[in-house]
Amino acid sequence: MKLPLGAVRGAIRRGDYRSHTAGLGAGYLQTNIAILPQAFALDFMRYCQRNPKPCPLVGVSDTGNPMMTTLGRDIDIRTDVPAYNVYIDGKLDRSVTDITDLWTDDMVAFALGCSFTFERALAEAGVPVWHVEHDTTVPMFRSNIDTVPAGPFSGKMVVSMRAVDPAHADKAAEISRRFPLAHGAPVHRGDPAGLGIADATRPDWGDPAPIGPGQVPMFWACGVTPQVAIEAARAPICITHKPGHMLITDIPEDAEVPVLAPVS
Repeated sequence: MKLPLGAVRGAIRRGDYRSHTAGLGAGYLQTNIAILPQAFALDFMRYCQRNPKPCPLVGVSDTGNPMMTTLGRDIDIRTDVPAYNVYIDGKLDRSVTDITDLWTDDMVAFALGCSFTFERALAEAGVPVWHVEHDTTVPMFRSNIDTVPAGPFSGKMVVSMRAVDPAHADKAAEISRRFPLAHGAPVHRGDPAGLGIADATRPDWGDPAPIGPGQVPMFWACGVTPQVAIEAARAPICITHKPGHMLITDIPEDAEVPVLAPVS
């Protein structure tokens, strides 16, 4: 979808676009989403602060206010994500495309940086991104890396995988390092077994992507990590983005801190 930023979010809000957001909103930060009752919000914020690599906190709503005023000039968290996952007592209950009827006055929305943000920079530097070129969702895996607990939130880090040619591996690491709000540099490169991944062709989330002959699988911390922690916390209700279906903000993708960009 080659549309201006406002048109992309408008299409999502109207329900005209419900697919993954890889490759959309060029130049602007994409974010993962977690929405929790206020009683769980402080512990979740601590969890993000203690695990900044998989959970780079970009924005937090006011309690009960669905407008993400620090991320854009008209971002409604209830409608502006292409698809949401709804968890009840820590278990995935269903996926929906609008959460207006689920929003309550005690909810707090969190936005966490997403690795989709640096993929344009990789492509511009001549590093192919297979899932973008083939219009699929990046493969994501549960790793063997423990996150730092906070209150009821804990669990293993989720990682996303992109396979690159050996000549591009250092370049990919250096480019992604420039995007601290989008998970930064990779956490692992090489044998997936080093992260406890038995079969890299069978992701836990997203779509399979090939590792070509001689290619190096590279793994980045992933914003699906909070969904694993939410399963452990067993909140009565929690709403997240459906993996691969992000919120596109008005924040420049190369920002080191979340500063709202002027948008005409």
